[in-house]
Amino acid sequence: MTHGTPPEPRPCRPSQRLAFALMGMERAGVTFASLMNLGPDTAIRTSVLASDLGYDSYWTAETTGPEAFSLLAAVGAAAPSLGLGTGVLALQLRTPMVVAMAGATLQSLHPERDIVLGVGISSPVVTQRWHGVAYRDRPLAHTREYVELLRQCLTGEKVDFAGDFYQVKGFRLGVRLGEKKPKIVIGALNPKMLALAGEVADGVALNYLPASHVAWSVEQVRKGGNAEIYAYVHAGVCERHEGIEHARRDLFSYAVVDSYARNFARAGFASEVEAIRAHHAAGDRAGALAAVSDQMVDAIDVMGDPDAVHATMQAYVAAGVDVPILMPLPWGSDRHASADLSIRAGLGKA
Repeated sequence: MTHGTPPEPRPCRPSQRLAFALMGMERAGVTFASLMNLGPDTAIRTSVLASDLGYDSYWTAETTGPEAFSLLAAVGAAAPSLGLGTGVLALQLRTPMVVAMAGATLQSLHPERDIVLGVGISSPVVTQRWHGVAYRDRPLAHTREYVELLRQCLTGEKVDFAGDFYQVKGFRLGVRLGEKKPKIVIGALNPKMLALAGEVADGVALNYLPASHVAWSVEQVRKGGNAEIYAYVHAGVCERHEGIEHARRDLFSYAVVDSYARNFARAGFASEVEAIRAHHAAGDRAGALAAVSDQMVDAIDVMGDPDAVHATMQAYVAAGVDVPILMPLPWGSDRHASADLSIRAGLGKA
């Protein structure tokens, strides 16, 4: 297997380099993941804003809303300076060959940009309930094989592959690429998956963790190798009363997923997780939401003024994140305005 190496920093304008240096950041991104229900046109508008402000990359996730690659293609046309990333695709829903084709298409259209293919195991709700595809067991083995096959497909050479999850004969990518090829990033939370990302991927994407839990996560990655550390930074400019119930619903929806529950517990919220899941199992949704403590909200879904959002971005970098990716929380009375102000605040420009 050819192991990944950390991506080289993408060149940016001198004004960008100076701005990031002053903030302790070399690069920073924005994700559309938290804005998807505002519509695909919001991605175009916010990507142009992000580019104008000096962000380095634009990302999107994928569940049941906008499809990732068509959205990134539109963003790429609207904001030519930005790298483009998925973060993350449920790997059960697309074969490695299809992801290689999609990533190679973006790379071919934008040969000088960083294209990042973020993949992950997702959850049974997303894969089985919403998409009708088996979640499958052995997630570590599945992810390892997926990344190995995806990397082989991106070489452009003929691929014959006989694995436990995929059997391929004679695949050859029909998109010609130069030296620059898409990078592969694994979404990971727990020790073995973090170490696997360090071993086989170019990067690891951290999500739903406080800045205080970054160092532990990086330590697990380093047990496998030197993958670059990306992390979603959940932060928004809004009044607390406007966002607190959104935050409780957000964290509840992840605390009932086993992999996230374990990570929340390790990050210091074991009592909250136990109470959330107990109420949920008993059919008491109100009790489950109430069990999401103020401390848990304030550590993971940060709400406040522009200075608080900017300081949160800096905190993740100080904790060991190479590329912080702002997940703007659009929880103000005007959701579009709140999203824009949060994006400005991430780089201290609100």
